[in-house]
Amino acid sequence: MKIVILDGTIIGETEKDWERFRDFGELSAYDITPDEKTVERIGDAELVIVDKTNITEEVLQACPNIKFIGVLATGYNIVDTEAAARRGIPVANVPNYSTDIVAQATIALILEIVNKVGIHNESVHRGDWCHSKYFCYTLGQVHELKGKTIGIIGFGNIGRAVGRIAEAFGMKVLAYSRTKHPEYESENCRYTDLDTLLMNSDIVSVHCPLFPETKEIINRSSIAKMKDGAILINTSRGPCIAEQDVADALKSGKLLAAGLDVMSEEPMKPDNPLLTAPNCIITPHIAWASEEAIQRIRDITYENVRAFLNDESKNIVNGL
Repeated sequence: MKIVILDGTIIGETEKDWERFRDFGELSAYDITPDEKTVERIGDAELVIVDKTNITEEVLQACPNIKFIGVLATGYNIVDTEAAARRGIPVANVPNYSTDIVAQATIALILEIVNKVGIHNESVHRGDWCHSKYFCYTLGQVHELKGKTIGIIGFGNIGRAVGRIAEAFGMKVLAYSRTKHPEYESENCRYTDLDTLLMNSDIVSVHCPLFPETKEIINRSSIAKMKDGAILINTSRGPCIAEQDVADALKSGKLLAAGLDVMSEEPMKPDNPLLTAPNCIITPHIAWASEEAIQRIRDITYENVRAFLNDESKNIVNGL
């Protein structure tokens, strides 16, 4: 049995962290695989592990030995799952590995915006406090979260985790979701429609999957419904926001600030309007990337492969 890991570096060192996958047979591991190298590197491998490399119908046609595809993520849009299903190739993903760390990262972005820890730290290290005539100073307004309302678009595992943390800060939670679970509501947390959420939230945090109906769900029109001076957070998918519209809202002051971990194109393009927008904190798609979450990805992927080889179905996303 041959197994190939096409782009494993983000999840671990090319060989070291994948060593136990040799349990399944002959292992080849690569850091990054460009599209033009995909077919060559898969070759006659039966087990394919992939993170961001595209596995298209053309790739499947050119590599007829493939029997299983494991995706090192929850999202699996990089694989043509229908074409795989037609060939009897199960595709497995890694669900729910990053719930806690993405919720933590979301709150970290919010706290950076309202407490301004970063800019004060930079100021102190420049010597500004040493030369201040006052015992303290602030660089802009600092805000409390208690009593504020956070609107969470997408109330799945991550959205609910963010809501629980927000409630611990004394915030009220408004949730918008395709499906509603009354058991998740409480005195300070309730479901509502999108317009009500936008109009009543001090912070709007996006946690929905990328579907046609959620693409650019935050746009010029939806921003216009938001409170003046609201804060926008996005740790879900970049295309869920219309980037130019958000940049314009930051420039006009309609939005107080934005905290973003994802972009419509990644790596981020130098001409992205958010790169020069004021009060916009951007992290390079790291909300998921705790050491613990990365280890869970490797562990679950290993179990997905083991289950397949034992004729078991585990985390299969294309109905096989």
